[in-house]
Amino acid sequence: MISLDNLSISYGGWTLFDNISFLINPKDRIGLVGKNGAGKTTLLRVITSEQQPTSGTVTINSECTIGYLPQQMRVADTTTLVAETAKAFDEVLRIEKEIEHLNTEIASRTDYESAEYEELIHRLNDLTDRYHILGGDTREADIERTLLGLGFKRSDFERPTSEFSGGWRMRIELAKLLLRHPSIFLLDEPTNHLDIESIQWLEEYLKNYNGAVLLISHDRAFLDNVTTRTVELSLGKIYDYKVPYSKFVELRAERRAQQMAAYQNQQKLIEKTEEFIEKFRYKPTKSNQVQSRVKQLERLERIEVDEEDLSRLNIKFPPAPRSGQIVAEVKEVGKSFGEKHIFSGADFTIERGQKIALVGRNGEGKTTFARMLIGELETSEGSIKVGANVNIGYYAQNQDDLMDGEFTVFDTLDRVAVGDIRTRLRDILGAFLFRGEDIDKKVKVLSGGERSRLAMARLMLEPYNLLVLDEPTNHMDMRSKDILKNALQKYDGTVVVVSHDREFLDGLVDRVYEFRDGGVKEYLGGIYYFLEKRKIDSLAEVERRDKPTPTATPKSVDTASGGKLSYEQKKEQEKLLRRLRKAVESVEQELAAVEREIAEYDARFAQATEYNADDYAKYNTLKERYDHLMHEWEKASYELEISEQN
Repeated sequence: MISLDNLSISYGGWTLFDNISFLINPKDRIGLVGKNGAGKTTLLRVITSEQQPTSGTVTINSECTIGYLPQQMRVADTTTLVAETAKAFDEVLRIEKEIEHLNTEIASRTDYESAEYEELIHRLNDLTDRYHILGGDTREADIERTLLGLGFKRSDFERPTSEFSGGWRMRIELAKLLLRHPSIFLLDEPTNHLDIESIQWLEEYLKNYNGAVLLISHDRAFLDNVTTRTVELSLGKIYDYKVPYSKFVELRAERRAQQMAAYQNQQKLIEKTEEFIEKFRYKPTKSNQVQSRVKQLERLERIEVDEEDLSRLNIKFPPAPRSGQIVAEVKEVGKSFGEKHIFSGADFTIERGQKIALVGRNGEGKTTFARMLIGELETSEGSIKVGANVNIGYYAQNQDDLMDGEFTVFDTLDRVAVGDIRTRLRDILGAFLFRGEDIDKKVKVLSGGERSRLAMARLMLEPYNLLVLDEPTNHMDMRSKDILKNALQKYDGTVVVVSHDREFLDGLVDRVYEFRDGGVKEYLGGIYYFLEKRKIDSLAEVERRDKPTPTATPKSVDTASGGKLSYEQKKEQEKLLRRLRKAVESVEQELAAVEREIAEYDARFAQATEYNADDYAKYNTLKERYDHLMHEWEKASYELEISEQN
């Protein structure tokens, strides 16, 4: 469908792509991955002809249509949400008008046997077929289904697009793109402005889509759930794997290990051969053997090891000064802006050392609550009381509000740093990959990923004991997200994080607060526990909505208010418990097997007389596997315990 052949892109003396080639086939589900700056967005722009390569070609099938969603775009401000979305059906509307014109002309003619009349009939049939293929019959239903799936409410449909924030405008463009049904979607970070429910809806849509998908995303769960092929851009080269992202990570590590082993073996062979040549070069009796070895080296196809990209963040949060046990008391808090009610009824306590996630659909109040917690906004109802000795560090979702585009990277930190830390600013910037001339760049020219790193670097300027992070992983590459997650897990302070990234939150947070339908609900467990409970709650809501209202009797009112589960809900609860028990048993069995293997190695090492590097590498891998399984067992056991109590 699309062929990229020997593409190269160079800027001055720097090469971004070096003769890369690959094919995109119909129904491919491709995840395009690589660190920030590897050229992922540039590659999409080359495919859409928005940018020309230095050399090489892009060949696109004549029948192939492309739907491209860039990271940033403008939406018209002159119409309503539903009218703007309906622009996806421009061709349908044009065909509709032509069909109407043809019907009028045919009805007025009587030359039924003429070639012109027959041509009009053929044209009408062709247009009618095209109209059906493009979804003309169901366009209103399709618009409604797509907008609701992406998180809009029916009450939003007639709102002017000018009233929507940047994130919601991106959803409008995504809706138009989905409704056009192109041959291939090119999606650049489509989940950045979506909440968890909308991401899950988009996953299902793309998995069942009849065309091809090429997407850039730093959301590992989204990639694993949508893609079946992973193309990596690294240091100007391309690596193509016919597997989802998580499997690709394993295969990439295996490939590099195999390359390195083969390279080292060949180096040993070359070294021994060169020693033989040097030793017997001047001995006539060995001349034939020497010449044979020389020719052997000349014929040898040298193994090259792929250059590895070792640049990485180096995040370690300063130790948190001790605060009181109560970090914040949230008492019946609510917020309204004029007549627009956002949420109410937030009532909980944040204690020292807790790691908490705020989740929910966009516009439900997560960022608003975060800004109230740091004192940037006043409450409309209730109160937030911050505890003793609490020092708050804040990472805002929109960094443009906090950083002046005219300042340089270095100045951005220098203007807020105080005391001895100012002597370490270059070291801090270096740890966040700002090196050499990078520190003199103006903020306005930085990429989204670079701005995220700079904002995170600002949190290193003083020791905080409460971090409030609003979508910290937007624009971060996979490796950087993993490093940030690891740093937060080791951080000894309190964390409140707004995020839609399931993999990032998994294993990081121990409780979840969902902002939904004007209220706030607490879930005492991790993010996947919340998602599982959310499904059960959704089932219950559907049942309540679908059931006919019974004749009111005192008995039926008592039963409903008593909170008893229906038969279907009980079945769902029992199904969940069986699944959780099975998960615990499965992990326990695997743990036992790993423990046996570790014990066997311990016994072997106790009797060993020499060091075996391979054995120790396998032993260390087993121990890492054991630690991972213990974490999985604790998580599964906790979820089972909570579910059995409900």
